[in-house]
Amino acid sequence: MNQMEQDLNKMKKAIDQARDVRYRAEAKLEELENQKERILKELEELGVAPDGLETEIKRLETEIGQAMEETWSLIPKELIQNES
Repeated sequence: MNQMEQDLNKMKKAIDQARDVRYRAEAKLEELENQKERILKELEELGVAPDGLETEIKRLETEIGQAMEETWSLIPKELIQNES
């Protein structure tokens, strides 16, 4: 096999690899777009706007923190072990 044939085979192999990479990337993109749509639909069902997520997360974190404080205050002190 001469040099030109070897180069052509290398080019063909590189093109085939690039095509495979493109197909995988397109499949991944489609999967991610579907996932995005599912998440947006779930957010809509929960009544949360996508641009209000950070505010909602902070509100929930505050609510959880308050609930934890209240729970700790209801546990008798002698039942709480200090782990130092």
